[in-house]
Amino acid sequence: MPGRFDHLPNRRAIVDRRLLAETVASMDATGTPLRIEVARLLKSALAAGREEIERRLLAHPSRGLEASNAQAYLVDQLLRVLFDVATQRLHPLHNPTAGERLTLIAVGGYGRAEMAPYSDVDIGFLTPGKQTPWAEQVIESMLYALWDVGLKVGHSSRSIDEMVRQAKADGTIRTALLEGRYVTGDTSLYDEASRRFHAEVQHGTERAFIADKLAERDARHRKMGDTRYVVEPNVKEGKGGLRDLHALFWIGKYVFDVQQGRDLVEAGLLTQDEYRLFHRADNFLQAVRCHLHSITRRPEDRLTFDVQREIAARMRFSDRPGKSAVERFMQYYFLQARTVGTLTGLFLAHLDERFAARGRRYGLPTIRRRPRKLHGFVLDRGRLAIPSDDFFREDPVRLVEIFQLADLHGLEIHPLAWRAATRDAKLIDEHRADLRANALFLDVLTSPRDPELVLRWMNEVGVFGRFVPDFGRVVGQMQFDMYHHYTVDEHTIRAIGLLGQIDRGALKADHPMASAIIRQIVSRRVLYVAVLLHDIAKGRGGDHSILGAEVAERLCPRFGLTPAETETVSWLVRYHLLMSATAFKRDLADFKTILDFCATVQSAERLRLLLCLTIVDIRAVGPGTWNGWKRQLLGDLYEQAEEVLRLGHKQRGRGERISAKQQALGVALGWDDATYAAFVRRFPEAYWIAEPEDVLLRNARFIAEAGDARLAIDAAVYPERGATMVTIYAADHPGLFYRIAGAIHVAGGNIIDARIHTTRDGMAIDNFLVQDPLGRPFDDPAQLARLKTAIDDALANRGKLVDRLVAKPAARTRADAFDIAPNVLIDNHASNRFTVVEVNARDRPALLNQLAHALVQSKVTLHSAHVATYGERAVDTFYITDLTGDRILAQPRLKALEKRLLAAAAGEDAALAA
Repeated sequence: MPGRFDHLPNRRAIVDRRLLAETVASMDATGTPLRIEVARLLKSALAAGREEIERRLLAHPSRGLEASNAQAYLVDQLLRVLFDVATQRLHPLHNPTAGERLTLIAVGGYGRAEMAPYSDVDIGFLTPGKQTPWAEQVIESMLYALWDVGLKVGHSSRSIDEMVRQAKADGTIRTALLEGRYVTGDTSLYDEASRRFHAEVQHGTERAFIADKLAERDARHRKMGDTRYVVEPNVKEGKGGLRDLHALFWIGKYVFDVQQGRDLVEAGLLTQDEYRLFHRADNFLQAVRCHLHSITRRPEDRLTFDVQREIAARMRFSDRPGKSAVERFMQYYFLQARTVGTLTGLFLAHLDERFAARGRRYGLPTIRRRPRKLHGFVLDRGRLAIPSDDFFREDPVRLVEIFQLADLHGLEIHPLAWRAATRDAKLIDEHRADLRANALFLDVLTSPRDPELVLRWMNEVGVFGRFVPDFGRVVGQMQFDMYHHYTVDEHTIRAIGLLGQIDRGALKADHPMASAIIRQIVSRRVLYVAVLLHDIAKGRGGDHSILGAEVAERLCPRFGLTPAETETVSWLVRYHLLMSATAFKRDLADFKTILDFCATVQSAERLRLLLCLTIVDIRAVGPGTWNGWKRQLLGDLYEQAEEVLRLGHKQRGRGERISAKQQALGVALGWDDATYAAFVRRFPEAYWIAEPEDVLLRNARFIAEAGDARLAIDAAVYPERGATMVTIYAADHPGLFYRIAGAIHVAGGNIIDARIHTTRDGMAIDNFLVQDPLGRPFDDPAQLARLKTAIDDALANRGKLVDRLVAKPAARTRADAFDIAPNVLIDNHASNRFTVVEVNARDRPALLNQLAHALVQSKVTLHSAHVATYGERAVDTFYITDLTGDRILAQPRLKALEKRLLAAAAGEDAALAA
């Protein structure tokens, strides 16, 4: 298209086609040598052009469309030079016939003149009829040369008849040709192809094309996770990404023959303000994609952690109090993705009005009953609509009420009402304190139907963040780590949705305990408001739990909660991490752990609320974060704490609990009294307290089978905890634990929990819970065999374990994007019997092995280890004593221990395991 690149400044600095043509003209070679020389020249021009475009992009890092247009311009000029060489020098025609005509067109993204530096070059060759030998030679020579240049080429060669036939039959081909653009060759042939495509392919198929594009979009979204708020989004294919904008343009072009984005306004599909948003999002996303390609030097479209920081710096985002530059950049990214989603909804709504058959809409459900009371709102083809454009301006509280009615009656919101609500959302600012508005909002939040869906709508329109400005501050707020999969607002809305499912009894199989106790909770709205507010203060600097509790004290009265409810919500927000931290990082067999937890919780009602909040908070983090091990630990903590809060800890003393377990085990084993008494005497009190009854039974049978063996290894799936229980019975000696830890890693396992016991006659009985790298049990027989062999080899000192550990693949390089300073916390107050050591470090292979080795070097006795990982961060907790069994209190020893563990956590402890 003439003038397509007129807006690009100083185009000759990108590539000088005239100079390239003159250089080619001066070449003496012919045939293959000429093609190779030309390819070498064009390759150099391509590299120089890319370098110039990147220089411009770095100087103006937000001009994404200019950069992507420049890439297309560069490729255009190279193709024109090559086409001239192929048709005039390599395969000249002295007396061409009418059938020996050829046109080169750009299709797909290249046809749209939007290319990132390493995008594929999609081209098409058109001929009048069946391909002639001459055309075949030209095409072959051009493709060989383009491959020599280093371009990844997607190509087709068709006659016009074939083009029409294939475009009718294949939606992908039709879409690619829709964006077809003349590059060089016979212009009359291109004009004929354009005319026939419009008349024979487009005409009369508009409805089918729209339906196909919507189906494609939905399938793509499902494949990419169906949310635009994943913290490593796909800039091109993800929800709210470039492909969604392309889909709007394709439909606009197919149905209304628009040639550029701004033409969507004239077609009446977007307002001028909406087009400005469209253009801003397109420009920004194109810039991000161009930077992404430039940094990775490949066609990479996923915005992974390891490049986010560099792109943020390139695009000149800077740190602010409480938010790093990369978090600010990603928040802006998600806000643009949300804009794309809003525009998509409005755009499709217009198409729905114009093209959907009477009485039905594209893939949308029909309404089964007609609600009677709509408070001035109206129904339009089963959707909640407004009677006039100024309906929200007349009473801004209706901006909340429309969502309450949509939830109450199970209605969708009409797109024109959606557009008006988006435009007028700011009007709710002056009505945040309105009692009716807050009551309506609380109705939506605590809905017994599907609060997640309607709250997500409120968020998309912008009413949610306006009505609750503290929530607005976390919209699009990502957390720069590998643990949280979603932005804060998406995580919060998902958590509310999960709570609603538990409340409705839809997750009984996954959460039987929570599904039962939620019925006993006194105030449902306390729980729902606490879930809404638990992460509300992230990104402000400081402890978000403490800051969030202050936000809760301010917001809850506005929502209409009583002083008692406000106090409970504030407490829940303040301590929403307490239960998971206690369950996953502390030894629940140490009764002081339970007592300290109960001293903070104080009431059974708070305990019930906290369990439900903890479960939905963990599950809403992302796929795979919830597992059977976490369910079991939280359940154990709940049951023990509930007993203390209900009866008081003196009801079941330590001696009584040990006696009860020993009696139950004796009954289950059925051994004679003398044998069983001898067995009981071998184990110290700590063993009976630490292990649950099913593990005690398993250990007893295993030890009996082992007999006098000095080493026995057992591995079996422990379904209740979603892991494999690995038990080692061996002669105790220093370093036993770190050797076992290293061997389990060599076998491909991750230790998530460990209890270490020594019998009175010098044998060790160690129980490990092990999962594979994906958080699943080791349940494959080959895996279990490999595990046993690795442990056996390590304890028998067959081969150097350190060499095998070093040979293991390195941890994911994406984790290198995060700065995690190792930290060691030593606590002598968390337990009456042990010194508790917590180590925070970057997760990596053999970390536990190195930490355990540091403990051996420090001459301490390890009693239990608890391993938790949060994405790239590992938190390993050890319960230790000195060699005499006492807590370690001497400051010099504690300082030496801390220093050695810090070195191991930082990877400076080279002596892994001999």
